[in-house]
Amino acid sequence: MRVGLLGLGRIGAFHAATLAAHPLVDELIVADPVRTSPHGRPGDPFETDAVVIATPTSTHAELIVKACELGVPAFCEKPVAGTVAETVKVLESSRGNRVRIGFQRRFDPGYVAAAAALRAGELGELHRVHLVTADPAPPPAGYVPLSGGIFRDCHIHDFDILRWVTGREVVSVYATGANRGEDFFREAGDVDTSAALLTLDDGTLATLQGSRYNGAGYDVRMELAGTLRTQAVGLGPRTPLRSVEGLPVPDDPWPDFVARFQEAYVNEIDAFLRGDDDLSSIEDALEALYVAEAADLSRREGRPVEVAEVRL
Repeated sequence: MRVGLLGLGRIGAFHAATLAAHPLVDELIVADPVRTSPHGRPGDPFETDAVVIATPTSTHAELIVKACELGVPAFCEKPVAGTVAETVKVLESSRGNRVRIGFQRRFDPGYVAAAAALRAGELGELHRVHLVTADPAPPPAGYVPLSGGIFRDCHIHDFDILRWVTGREVVSVYATGANRGEDFFREAGDVDTSAALLTLDDGTLATLQGSRYNGAGYDVRMELAGTLRTQAVGLGPRTPLRSVEGLPVPDDPWPDFVARFQEAYVNEIDAFLRGDDDLSSIEDALEALYVAEAADLSRREGRPVEVAEVRL
């Protein structure tokens, strides 16, 4: 297989190494205006059997559409586009083409095991879910105005994995946020600390917490509470969490998302190359974006928001 890779930033460089080492990849073509990679050679990434898009967010929609016009299967890091309207346009343009979106938690062994346990009935009837996504340090100030806000940029991963693990849809969101750190979040109309209550279509309640200032380390967790058992994802020897009852602070807590989800990133690229359709589709990405839109609207207006309110 001849594979093209667009973008050699942090995650693009990681994908380059993964693709170059993959047994199905015979040749890797890389394209980046300023960076090079020892794992591939320069060329036209669309003159290939498949393309991986890891460029800045503002370029995703155009590149996905180009891949579809050329009939090249595409994997693109989230998001599809910056707005709901543009995402819908990309979806319509992609009909009949294979496009998958990078929500890597679907391929993390912990989330996979939790989903399997829930579907097998081991937890009983699901009643509650709790999600945490906390970064150890904020992104650069210049990134925040372009990010779409914490719910679209950060928690959209929580919304996708909530749908995937539970098999349910979010019908309403009541979200809030606070500014506890640098002023550039407030100046961009964003928050650095977040919380939300989400109601699923079967009545299950999900709570969500997030932070851009989790100094202990990168913390991503999920708890699924059923009538028979409670299952936790993300509680391990590197979780940046201390319990006064005995769980010690790790010597090497997770520093960032690449380290925490390294195995998941490798697994999702493998799944894409092998044609596994458990990856997030554009339709899935749009559903997660709808929840993010509802959460942001709820935060700004201080009221519960039905997800149906933000659908096009």
